[in-house]
Amino acid sequence: MAAARRTLSTGAAEDAAGLFRAAREDAARLGLVEEQFTALLGLGECGLETGELAEARDHFATAEGLLAEEPLPRRVPALRGRATAHLLAGELRYACYLLETTVEALTASGTHDAEALMHLHTASIAPYMDMGAHARAVHAAQLAQSLAPQVRDPALVAGMHRGVARTLIAEGRIAEADASLARAQELYRKLGVRTDLAHCHWMRGYVRSQAGDLEGAESELRTARDMLAAKRAVLFTTQVEVELADVLRRRGKAAAAAELLSPLLAPSALGAERGAVHAGGAHRLLGLIAEERGEHESAEEHYCSALSLLERTGAAGDLADLCRLLGDLLRRTGRVEAALDAYRTGLGHRAAPGTTTLGPAPPPPPY
Repeated sequence: MAAARRTLSTGAAEDAAGLFRAAREDAARLGLVEEQFTALLGLGECGLETGELAEARDHFATAEGLLAEEPLPRRVPALRGRATAHLLAGELRYACYLLETTVEALTASGTHDAEALMHLHTASIAPYMDMGAHARAVHAAQLAQSLAPQVRDPALVAGMHRGVARTLIAEGRIAEADASLARAQELYRKLGVRTDLAHCHWMRGYVRSQAGDLEGAESELRTARDMLAAKRAVLFTTQVEVELADVLRRRGKAAAAAELLSPLLAPSALGAERGAVHAGGAHRLLGLIAEERGEHESAEEHYCSALSLLERTGAAGDLADLCRLLGDLLRRTGRVEAALDAYRTGLGHRAAPGTTTLGPAPPPPPY
């Protein structure tokens, strides 16, 4: 088990999965439930890295079942893993549901387990941010930070710092976000966890991109991509490449961006159930590149493909931005009614049942 964990931290997920399977088989033969649980968690994490999200969900669910009679905090790492698999598949609302109901169950039972709560609050930051629920994301980050003095696991604390950085970026607190990521990087470096260290470079690239430092962003994203590719973390590598392509386009390297993006749209790379948010992002970028070249029909096709992918995820900010781009394109090409429908679609995703003070629930978007 230790060899499998070390391989997952420093080597390829596929190699680690073989070791975890062997460990699970031995543990099952010997009737060691705790070791089976740990091996299944490892197999789930391998599935997240390689992009086998359905398999990852199954491993995490089987792990939960093994400890069904145990106290809820024991099962939280598996629940968090399952929520992460749904998040990566683009099922943001269900990921939030899993995490929120688990927090509620812990609260109702009167159980205060700092590590379990930090797992859950940290994991909820990303789906909240993607759905545009910034206030909830900030609240989750604050709760996670408040638990830090009670948590001994440095990897868990590092993950908290990484999640908190996401909320700081949204508030425009770039320097603080960078400092939070630096603390996470220091902890991951000491632990020798290369995947999470790569994720820190990835997030720092995003921070620099948001701050307008495109050269620094490209450097950080290339570092993240190289580290993840070396570990054969296929899904994460592909997602980083989408964000790298965005930076390249903004630096005036549209041809290089398009060359990087095209292979990513193959079903085996990204799709509706495998990195849907980034698949939508890839179509959005290709639409922008086509529009800059005057290829309006191609741009519209990519925008509509992106819209189809993102509508399933509920990624409100990405949807609103995409509807603006599509509406502007349609308006410029003289299709005013279609442009209005696109704009209404973007507004419709910002107004959902329970978000309006007066009147019935807003009607669904028409586009």
